[in-house]
Amino acid sequence: MKTNKLMRTSLTICALIIVFSCKEKAKETAESLESETKEVMAKKFGGLALYTLRDDMGNNVDATLEAVVDAGYAYVEAAGYDDGKFYGMEPEAFKSKLEGMGLTPLSTHQGSVTLDNADEMIADVKAAGFTYFVVPVPPMGMFTFDRETKTLGMKGTVQELTAILNTLGEKCNAAGLQLLYHNHDFEFKANEDGVVPIDYLLENVNPEFVNFQMDLYWVTAAEADPLAYFDKYPGRFKGWHVKDMDDQGRFAAVGQGNIDFGKILAQKEKSGMEFYCVEQDQTFDGLSPLEAIKISREGLKKFGFD
Repeated sequence: MKTNKLMRTSLTICALIIVFSCKEKAKETAESLESETKEVMAKKFGGLALYTLRDDMGNNVDATLEAVVDAGYAYVEAAGYDDGKFYGMEPEAFKSKLEGMGLTPLSTHQGSVTLDNADEMIADVKAAGFTYFVVPVPPMGMFTFDRETKTLGMKGTVQELTAILNTLGEKCNAAGLQLLYHNHDFEFKANEDGVVPIDYLLENVNPEFVNFQMDLYWVTAAEADPLAYFDKYPGRFKGWHVKDMDDQGRFAAVGQGNIDFGKILAQKEKSGMEFYCVEQDQTFDGLSPLEAIKISREGLKKFGFD
């Protein structure tokens, strides 16, 4: 009897030791995984404008987004909305896909917005989890592009554009979104009436509802000074497009061109910048967009972006 009791006691002790060891091992494994996750998350920063990868997104969404994750970006800006869907997915499904891959849906370019479809589009943008609704060009047929001269411009008046943006801005604000207007080069050049569109917009849109995404390449192409705009209109440039310019004036990966992003970055607080996205409209000399986003990601580190 004593022997059986002793054996039962020994077995119980062994079982407790095994259970305790398993729990300790599981705890160590969980702590290790948590540490690795935090390390990976710490290495991720900055955003990518998916317009850069528009062809790749059209061919294989999953593989392309995996490449964005692997390159180290933390959030994305969409540029693929059509018929109520983002890249062919319902808004909620697109949000779920991004978040499942560790990407944040932060901003989206909504070039097809009109006063007629705005309410529906805003609801879709909200459902997809975005914070910033970006108008990438003068909407509603106002944007022009001359294919022969490669010249960008607009028809209609800047006063009309101002009224449209104010209306859209109020609608976005009511839905809990922030409206931004994205520039190209023509907004920084005086029009036939002697009005510089970007200046007029900055002075006449309601800053409570409408602010700006400054494209640093296009400002440079217009021979304007971003720092001067930060000084004159502090706090108005909530987003930046970070893209470089090579010696030929072409789009270049960040750090492969001539724009002094370090000098610009030093004024980020004055500018009002809340987020930034790498964007490269075209690549050259055999470089693929998927390769370019990796080079730009390293370029961000070079200039101190985080």
